Amino acid sequence: MASTTSNLAERLRDGLHRVVVGQDDSIFALQLALFGEGHALIEGVPGTAKTLLVRALALLLGADFRRIQFTPDLMPSDVIGTTVFNPQSGEFTTRRGPIFTNLLLADEINRTPPKTQAALLEGMEERQVTIDGVSFPLPPLFMVCATQNPIEYEGTYPLPEAQIDRFMVKSNTQYPSADQELDLLSRGAAGFDSRYLERMGLTTVASSEEIAAARRDVRGVHVSPALRKYVYDIVSRTRSAGELSLGASPRAGLHLVVAAQASASIDGRDFATPDDVKSAAPLVLAHRLIVRAEAEVEGVTADTVLRRLLESVTVPKDAEQAPATDAV
Repeated sequence: MASTTSNLAERLRDGLHRVVVGQDDSIFALQLALFGEGHALIEGVPGTAKTLLVRALALLLGADFRRIQFTPDLMPSDVIGTTVFNPQSGEFTTRRGPIFTNLLLADEINRTPPKTQAALLEGMEERQVTIDGVSFPLPPLFMVCATQNPIEYEGTYPLPEAQIDRFMVKSNTQYPSADQELDLLSRGAAGFDSRYLERMGLTTVASSEEIAAARRDVRGVHVSPALRKYVYDIVSRTRSAGELSLGASPRAGLHLVVAAQASASIDGRDFATPDDVKSAAPLVLAHRLIVRAEAEVEGVTADTVLRRLLESVTVPKDAEQAPATDAV
């Protein structure tokens, strides 16, 4: 079961590395979101392959792909669609927006006002949108990948907590190492152009049926009672941490369990372990934590608080169990 997901994950990883140098954490985060039926937020300075990662993933999946460039004048109807009147027929018809797709790139999502950001909330959580009181289901493989720039604040609108909490994972793209950047320069000198991915030999490596099967496999990965308690201990500990004004929500715990299942399935196993939880936790939890102002002044970050919590929570000895040992 899990080997199917593992094989698919390897094909996607190899394909992404054909056009993206480094960024292993972001690639892993995208895989967790894809196989866990979640959404991903990618943050990074300009030129660190945020948009390229999503464009390449869409091409590898052969999925219906739409991109929305978020701007201050973008309206909710520009995202979900609207009802228009046809004077010839005398009838109203629904014009569906770009959210009706399998893979939606919300580029620079924090450049649009909260009202338009909120247009994504229903679709991200309920896989449907409401246009003039009528609900329309979104495609089965619907997934939002959003990007934002962490260093520009003028003309931006920080995502509200409700929006942040709907992203299963958040990753940060980094500057490449010296060797990686030299490799990138070599590729450029040899003719690589990220604007034309098809010309670079990037082709579809997965079908929608394979993705759906991988998602079913992930949900079938065994999570022992002890491991579920371990996840709860981590999540609940964030709510009592003195440096934090907001800890992780119950939805965060659910996302962490699914992300651990996805991590195990990617690794070829049909049961999750504490290591799966630890590898997924920074991607799933850190962006949901809000550091108190006084702690932030002292250099405390959500990542440092989470790292300390993960070290302090005791790993149960019986958390790593094969499926047959637990009857749920």
